[in-house]
Amino acid sequence: MIDSKIIVVVMPAYNAASTIRRTHDEVMRQGIVDHVIIVDDASHDETVQIAEELLSTTIHIHEQNRGYGANQKSCYRLALEKGADVIIMVHPDYQYTPALIPAMASLIANGTYPCVIGSRILGGYALKGGMPVWRYAANRFLTLVQNLLYRSKLSEFHSGYRAFSSELLAGLPLDANSDDFVFDSQVLAEILWQDQAIGEISCPTRYFAEASSISFSRSITYGIGCLTTAVEYRLAKWGVVRSERFAR
Repeated sequence: MIDSKIIVVVMPAYNAASTIRRTHDEVMRQGIVDHVIIVDDASHDETVQIAEELLSTTIHIHEQNRGYGANQKSCYRLALEKGADVIIMVHPDYQYTPALIPAMASLIANGTYPCVIGSRILGGYALKGGMPVWRYAANRFLTLVQNLLYRSKLSEFHSGYRAFSSELLAGLPLDANSDDFVFDSQVLAEILWQDQAIGEISCPTRYFAEASSISFSRSITYGIGCLTTAVEYRLAKWGVVRSERFAR
């Protein structure tokens, strides 16, 4: 089944010069990826110059920094235009192992799930991989509240390692979402709103100096955005508010 599908990996890049080649090489070593799309969000380092040397890769450049969510919007639009059947987002900072790409792609390609998340929580890999304790605690608290409001049972909502079917992505109102980090949470909320299943696979992660990470203050803003989205979802379910994101 997977051999008949077009597999495209997208990488939302920002100042990833030190890790992007290593990530790309491991992505292509999986032997099933047809194409890689890198969207550079106005990096200040040599990310673009290095990306231009990579095989089977399309590069799209934002002339001004537009944010992580806006970067993903460009990634998914370009992947759909490329005719992808399965779209996998891998951060180019080498925090998530590309070795899971075949398993994630297979779950999408055979119709088991329309969306699969690489979970750092399953298997206890978050703390083992070096996730700061405060970030782990925040992840668990937010996930608990989100599961209560969404009536879901995900191990986490905050992994940046995700696979989608093209049919699912094409049907989501992505442009209604934030251009910032809370975009990730809003996408999962939209999937749950459509009563689509979200699968999870245990994912080892690495936390090191070159791996991207948002600051404590940005994390607070992100957390508030996640909770706001979950409350909006629940109020829309109850018919109390109207939402472009959660249109009936």
